[in-house]
Amino acid sequence: MVATRPLPRKRESRHHPCMGIKISRRSALGLAIAAGVASRVQGDTKMSAKPNWDSIVIGAGVFGAWTAWHLRKAGQRVLLLDAVGAANARASSGGESRLTRGSYGADEVYTRMAFDSLTQWKWLSDLSGLPVFHPSGIVFFFQKREPYVDQSLEVHTRLKLPTTVLDRGGLEQRWPQANWKDIELGLFEPEFGVLMARRAVQTLVKQYQKAGGEYRVGAVKPPDAAKALDGVTLDDGTTLSATNYIFACGPWLPKVFPRLLGPRIFVTRQEVFFFGTPAGDGRFSLGAFPGWADFNDGDIFYGMPDIEGRGFKVAHDKHGMPMDPDRGDRVASPGALSDARAYMAKRFPALANAPLNEERVCQYENSSNGDLLIDRHPTANNVLLVGAGSGHGFKHGPEVGRYASELLTGKLKKMEARFSLQTKADTQNRAVH
Repeated sequence: MVATRPLPRKRESRHHPCMGIKISRRSALGLAIAAGVASRVQGDTKMSAKPNWDSIVIGAGVFGAWTAWHLRKAGQRVLLLDAVGAANARASSGGESRLTRGSYGADEVYTRMAFDSLTQWKWLSDLSGLPVFHPSGIVFFFQKREPYVDQSLEVHTRLKLPTTVLDRGGLEQRWPQANWKDIELGLFEPEFGVLMARRAVQTLVKQYQKAGGEYRVGAVKPPDAAKALDGVTLDDGTTLSATNYIFACGPWLPKVFPRLLGPRIFVTRQEVFFFGTPAGDGRFSLGAFPGWADFNDGDIFYGMPDIEGRGFKVAHDKHGMPMDPDRGDRVASPGALSDARAYMAKRFPALANAPLNEERVCQYENSSNGDLLIDRHPTANNVLLVGAGSGHGFKHGPEVGRYASELLTGKLKKMEARFSLQTKADTQNRAVH
């Protein structure tokens, strides 16, 4: 048998579907690459003409999550971003619990926001599984009848809030477990109570996603916001585009906009403590004692009953040392613990030697006077700045989100001058308590 070689295969050719000429494999590959490039260019053109989202919200704390929720309710395509995760341990919204109260002296705007937020907190609590809102009531007490007391009562009367004034005898009768000897009177607000902070934010983010909102974990690089933004860039190089951008970054806002907000928002270290209550003693548990705040001549202490076995909470509402939310450690200082124990011995003698269950360090992001910041960037008109919770902002979250959403969409009926960037000075002079 004579061996024969197979004939060489002809080079495969293809017909372009739109033309009657033959094209080699190499030419076809080149055309495919060119077509892909053209397609991407065309896609990028389409993206620039119509971004993927109407709004991107940066920061999934209480302000960012409620803003994203309200924008989604308004029909927007919304992306919510957080560098670490919703209500993470370094965020100001990441703690265990927060008070919600309506006593703000003459600052009616905050009483109204706190009260209007209650309905939304209760809605969230009803579908959470575990409670988001505990209607414990709040008692705010005073060593003497401050103007703050009468101003609060005037506002509460106007808003028809069911607030009760209790003299020392009334306080002793209701809650004998506290020492009231130096207290002249207290304001009891039965409609208010305690919010479970981390649980609340994480529950809301889940509801937002169920409603069609998108949520991602990703760190946004500080933008050059000299003029309108056309996108935000993540640390991994991904660029995301929207029509509007809402920065609700809590203590990170001064780091994201260092020139604009670095001199105007002061991030301070805040320390809270949870003390163990005596075994079998229910006097300091939820239902037996309300949330509370001691005006203390303006040097406020506050706290909560033992909720869900965490312990009796005590904190000093005093601006601490400056804090970097990225680099600051979370170990409480011995001085702060000593102050808390001294206060416990004075006000709650039965807990004077209570064991420390837990210490927690978070931060306030204070404006110069304690007012919130909800305003457009002065030069980037598609950027909204939301922050400066100033230690009292969490309770207002639902209404902050509504206000920010309506400001962004042009539906806001009346601007609140106190929330403007213009009112934020570069020197601290706290006026809101």
